[in-house]
Amino acid sequence: MKQTLTLPNLALPPGKKVYFASDFHLGAPDAAASLARERRIVRWLDEVAPDAAAIYLLGDLFDFWFEYKHAIPRGFIRLQGKLAELTDAGMPITIFTGNHDMWMFGYFTQEMGIPVLRQEISQRIGNQLFHIGHGDGLGPKDYSYKALKQVFTSGLAQWLFARLHPNFGIGMANKWSRRSRMQAGKDDTKYFGDEEWLLQYCREVETRSHHDYYVFGHRHLPLDVEVGPGSRYINLGEWVNYCSYGVYDGKELALRHFEQ
Repeated sequence: MKQTLTLPNLALPPGKKVYFASDFHLGAPDAAASLARERRIVRWLDEVAPDAAAIYLLGDLFDFWFEYKHAIPRGFIRLQGKLAELTDAGMPITIFTGNHDMWMFGYFTQEMGIPVLRQEISQRIGNQLFHIGHGDGLGPKDYSYKALKQVFTSGLAQWLFARLHPNFGIGMANKWSRRSRMQAGKDDTKYFGDEEWLLQYCREVETRSHHDYYVFGHRHLPLDVEVGPGSRYINLGEWVNYCSYGVYDGKELALRHFEQ
């Protein structure tokens, strides 16, 4: 079982909410579509910021991301600027790495003060306990990806990739990332019931430690499924097709869709 990090309790003042979103996949499938999506995400952040106590972004914000020592992937400046504006104003924002942007290192923390987490967390928000993460590599099966992730997260692989010139390295990785997503996309609209790997993971954790909500991305399908008595699995979906997100008001976590 993967290690879970326990974070301090997050108080929820009256009238405030906590927002969750995942899988923006900025950069895919092309520059024009990505730019339109990025502008929509910024509009969403503007809309939720006034009553947000905190914002959690659960990975795969980018279809590919690698931080060289002196360079980052070109583009996505509107999202970065908005995140910097919000954190400068005191908004707590937390980012989780996903399987497409696991090579985040210190940039978002150093430039914007945003913590970047690489593992699932357990955190009490208001009066309820949450288990939060991106969701990749959890649950049974998917052995090929789990093996591949061990390679990608190794210091040696990261050092070797950093030796590639950004023009070549980022270009090559973008092509691979888009091909990988298109190959997996045929399952994005299917719900597999009790065979859902993340649902099985939630139920395994629930046997050992009760959580009111399990919140993940990665799956690309908005889901609200019972894990057990008083416990639900919420998948946030993605922003290529659904523009879906989660909002917690201190009593209930609900899925919403942003349509502006």
